[in-house]
Amino acid sequence: MSRIIAIANQKGGVGKTTTAVNLGASLAVATKRTLLVDMDPQGNTTTGFGVDRGALNKSIYDVMIEDCFATEALCATELPLLFLLPADRDLVSAELQLMDMEDRFGRLRDALETVKNRFDYILLDCPPSLGLLTLNALVAADSLLVPLQCEYYALEGLSAILDTMKRIQDAYNPKLQLEGIVLCMYDARSNLSAQVAADVRDHFPEQLFQTIIPRNVRLSESPSHGRPALLYDPRSKGAQGYLGLAAEVMDRRKESTHAEA
Repeated sequence: MSRIIAIANQKGGVGKTTTAVNLGASLAVATKRTLLVDMDPQGNTTTGFGVDRGALNKSIYDVMIEDCFATEALCATELPLLFLLPADRDLVSAELQLMDMEDRFGRLRDALETVKNRFDYILLDCPPSLGLLTLNALVAADSLLVPLQCEYYALEGLSAILDTMKRIQDAYNPKLQLEGIVLCMYDARSNLSAQVAADVRDHFPEQLFQTIIPRNVRLSESPSHGRPALLYDPRSKGAQGYLGLAAEVMDRRKESTHAEA
């Protein structure tokens, strides 16, 4: 049975796409069938795999708005177990079009029904806003993973996305839970990074992943080469960090499965 994880934070530049791309690659390397869904009109997850957005025949826009089957839009990647549902420029207009649609919050959930049994994990890379695309992701998801940059206003942004999660739970998706919080762009030389990490650990001791993703040049360079860090430089600290995060995600799933049993 698949697990659908929305990767979201309404703040921009906190590591959502980097986390989606590299966590997806790490899960695939761990022999988990994984699908990445690019829900961000900027399309950085799509281009992060070297896909030409202008050359796409079908995209997540067609799946959500034009009732195209998700299988028609799937793209293969360099990793045999990792697939991509890409975003093209049409996704910019999807927010407006969704407003006039029935079940405007459940379009993605319904679209993924036809493919979810093919995958162990489906990761939804959300835009840096709490609009209809992000809300669709939260309605479709089993859990929310929040990347958090180690900066001054980190906790303020975190409280906003958690409030949104609670509203989605109450109104549309009672099964939605918090997968966890991952600290990104951590600079071990910075007192601020250490203070933010300590604050988050104090407030969310159970929800914070032990793995911390460091600020890393290779992570920043790899998208320009159209590859996740794991393929660009597997020995880099960034690539190793996401392998650790993937291991934690898989362990948490085992624990929840045992608890349910």
